Amino acid sequence: MPSRPAPQSLCKCVELLLMNNAAKYFEKIERELGDSWLPQIYRERILKLRTRAYDFPTHAKNAKAEIHRTLLGIELKVGRKRLLCPDLATARYLAVFARIGCRSVAIPYDITKISQVADDLENSWHRMLLTSDRLTVDCSAPFRTRIQCQLIGKVRDEIETAGAGPRIPEFRLVTKQNAEPQKGTRGTKGNAKR
Repeated sequence: MPSRPAPQSLCKCVELLLMNNAAKYFEKIERELGDSWLPQIYRERILKLRTRAYDFPTHAKNAKAEIHRTLLGIELKVGRKRLLCPDLATARYLAVFARIGCRSVAIPYDITKISQVADDLENSWHRMLLTSDRLTVDCSAPFRTRIQCQLIGKVRDEIETAGAGPRIPEFRLVTKQNAEPQKGTRGTKGNAKR
């Protein structure tokens, strides 16, 4: 009579199958999103700009991110913590990373760039979740939830690997006043009244 595998080894085999299956789902999702894959947007579009680092206060795992308009301005509520934001675009931008569970992220220093990047990040976030749901529609609910949680963890790990950038943005010290004059022009130093 053939021997049956031990329950522990059977669980490990099922776990390995699920992990391989999950990796295939991640590859499909990442391939389908292409340039709108959230970590790629972060690396290619945000970190290439002049940025500053933003650290989220510690919050509970899976804390819900909500944007509130109050008399004091725009607030981002993450779990039980309220974060004051200068404008709606910044709140939307930070909300995406709060949903992912990042501890620190880079924010573009130029506030005119935040709105468009926030749009792209929100679109990428929702497309990622919808694609995950569409690809796992035939699977059980616990498997779908596990895939979604692991997918969010993968995105969080890639963003944290990319880093949050410098705490204070770099400023160029060369200005029009202290720059060298072009050839054939007179400098401003010799023009002062004597």
